[in-house]
Amino acid sequence: MIRTLLAALALAGAALPAWAQDMAGMDMSRPHGMTGALGGYAMTRDASGTAWQPDASEHAGIHIMRGEWMFMVHALANGVYDWQGGPRGDRKAFVSGMLMGMARRTFDNGDALQFRAMLSPDAFMGPSGYPLLLQTGETADGKTPLVDRQHPHDLFMELSTSYSHRLSDADSLFVYAGLPGEPAFGPPAFMHRLSIMDSPEAPISHHWLDSDHITFGVLTTGLVHGDWKLEVSRFKGREPDQHRFDIESPKLDSTAARISWNPSANWSLQASWAEVISPEQLEPELNQRRWSASAIYTRPFGDGGWWSTTAAWGQRTSPQGDLPAWVLESAIKPSDAWTVFARAERVDNDELLSPPVGVAPVFTVGKVSVGAIHDWRLAQHLKVGLGALYAWNFVPSGLAAAYGSDDPQGAMGFVRLKID
Repeated sequence: MIRTLLAALALAGAALPAWAQDMAGMDMSRPHGMTGALGGYAMTRDASGTAWQPDASEHAGIHIMRGEWMFMVHALANGVYDWQGGPRGDRKAFVSGMLMGMARRTFDNGDALQFRAMLSPDAFMGPSGYPLLLQTGETADGKTPLVDRQHPHDLFMELSTSYSHRLSDADSLFVYAGLPGEPAFGPPAFMHRLSIMDSPEAPISHHWLDSDHITFGVLTTGLVHGDWKLEVSRFKGREPDQHRFDIESPKLDSTAARISWNPSANWSLQASWAEVISPEQLEPELNQRRWSASAIYTRPFGDGGWWSTTAAWGQRTSPQGDLPAWVLESAIKPSDAWTVFARAERVDNDELLSPPVGVAPVFTVGKVSVGAIHDWRLAQHLKVGLGALYAWNFVPSGLAAAYGSDDPQGAMGFVRLKID
């Protein structure tokens, strides 16, 4: 409203100060028709790192055009109360979310330069993260692994730049570098997938599919040909340590490769492979080989809403053999006010029990969570929401005693503030 009033005054010939003239001239509309960071496709295809999503995806954020540059700001903060049942569960209140900024310039010859930064409040929740049954991953203190807890993300989730060189209307070459950044592996990171981004709960398949989305040292180069993309990364295999506020020394010791295909505006497919050197701080002698494949389907739905579904498979090596993970997640937004989401997972995990001696056993576990959020729009680009989810966890008989039953449960209630 203020910007509109200033523009009207300028048209009427009123003398405006410099800051007001700048504000009146800003174009803050959504970037319909703009091309992506890596080539001549729709901008809505860009997701986390260099990953793709369907062109029909919503592209949230405030977009501002200033001369040759486009700026984008997107933010959300979740105030969460988390309850996980059984003897291995716990309760905790915490804040999660992200603040993302981007600056992009497209040159006359079709080349594009982009800078992107993303910060997270997760680091303030403490090194032990939050309770989440069946989750395993990074160490909390550099001495013990996190089990039945989700690790907090680092304060700096992404500080990256990319440059794409246009070869033709359909072809481009690109390079992407981040400290931190995301290598060419897996689907978009879970907090960027439209099919589940409204849930504050991390997937238990995180360390199969997208745990490398914060990598302190990544260099990716690739080729875009129409709706196809082929890319290769060198990156630091070691996952972030327990110090969540620093920027760690870069290292390019691991390799990933991914092929992506968007056959239509509604679909995005990818298959990827990675050789990860010494990913775990507590087991530095172990390397991992990972594979993933995923399909994302997104389409408009209802009154300005959408429906998005992701099916993904991941597999990683371990001393006990290859361990697979399967994920199916879906969200539907029939209107600006409501979003309903659900996720089902099946994972083979060898980190849930550590025997005093001998080989760690592998357990096949599962999880189903269902939730919803209702938003109230406070302004054009600002809304507050109230949501909740409930989760059913499924463990085999060998774990039932440790978890108190074969279907321990959990729940989260949350309040969300979102700039979109």
